[in-house]
Amino acid sequence: MRSLAAAPLWGLWFAFLALPFSGLEGSLRIGLACALVVGAARLAGVALRAEAVAPRVAKGRETVAELWESFLRGMRDKRVAPFVLLGIMALPWWLGRYETDVLVVAGIYVMLALGLNVVVGFAGLLDLGYVAFYAVGAYSYALLNTWLGLPFWPALLGGAALSAAFGILLGIPVLRLRGDYLAIVTLGFGEIIRIVLNNWDDVTRGPNGILGIGRPLLGEFRLSQPMHFFYLVLALCLFTIFIVNRLNRSRIGRAWAAMREDESAAECMGVDLVHAKLTAFAFGASWAGLAGVVFAAKQTFVSPESFSFFESVIILCMVVLGGMGSVPGVILGALILIILPEMLREITFFRPMLLGGALVLMMALRPQGFLEARGLRLAEGALPPEMREKAERTGR
Repeated sequence: MRSLAAAPLWGLWFAFLALPFSGLEGSLRIGLACALVVGAARLAGVALRAEAVAPRVAKGRETVAELWESFLRGMRDKRVAPFVLLGIMALPWWLGRYETDVLVVAGIYVMLALGLNVVVGFAGLLDLGYVAFYAVGAYSYALLNTWLGLPFWPALLGGAALSAAFGILLGIPVLRLRGDYLAIVTLGFGEIIRIVLNNWDDVTRGPNGILGIGRPLLGEFRLSQPMHFFYLVLALCLFTIFIVNRLNRSRIGRAWAAMREDESAAECMGVDLVHAKLTAFAFGASWAGLAGVVFAAKQTFVSPESFSFFESVIILCMVVLGGMGSVPGVILGALILIILPEMLREITFFRPMLLGGALVLMMALRPQGFLEARGLRLAEGALPPEMREKAERTGR
């Protein structure tokens, strides 16, 4: 019965969320329905934990886990991966223009979420101003293209490099900060960039933004349709996934993991914290700059409204919801948070409530995210004989 005690509270909470959209009567009905669903779920959980059923449930969980592992192994199999890639590349040919455009936006956010995952998931540095680097990349291409006529491809590298430089500039004053204090400083940095863009009329044209940004060119061919940007973003996403995976398995990736777990212990073990923090900020910011250049080229228009604090929160939600430190989890989180709101467009009034409620439920029921990050495993024979004997003797 104790497990049912929280059901009325969940109902009241959802009724409070629905009150602005549904009125008093409608919100009470929604709250009652939510309380009944939560109560039924709790009763089902109690029934599944009963002695007579528990062994079968445990066996079913093991079967599902094995099937999921088999699926992941299949996705990583080099014989299957080309067919999956061909299936993804065929999507624009049978999807409509609007759906393809949504996938392009989702791909841009996948790059952003993977970049933030380097800072938050790998290195454990909470960054609430990440959208500032996205803005730096977008405005750098907008200004260089409209003032100097710089083409897209050199600007792509320039935007990533400039954002990485801003990441280092942010990292230097926060080297001794961590946790809440670091979050406040990065939040302030993001707001400074947005306010500068909004008020520096002579350069950024203030709230009016910059119009007429050039599209990318491949020789004489001009990328202008959603299908063209789909393949561009897909190539950049694959490149991002490759680099981020290699970084995670590299020496600097292990230094980030050590720093994330315990900075003092990592420093005692010889990790250079200054180098580790600055490289984390630089790598994370460079992917945001890359995504910003693509965003500016796709929209042909940028304004400060596109880089508000809410964007930083959404990107952070993608990382947390998918699983901090998990590359496939972060990709899944970005796709869900971009595609799901588009699928709920028919119920616009209830969309914020449903999304907010889903996030709260997800964090309450599975705080580690959709796909929990897995530690790196040593290759067979990589452990020295004496350490292997000790591990076998102690069982660890």
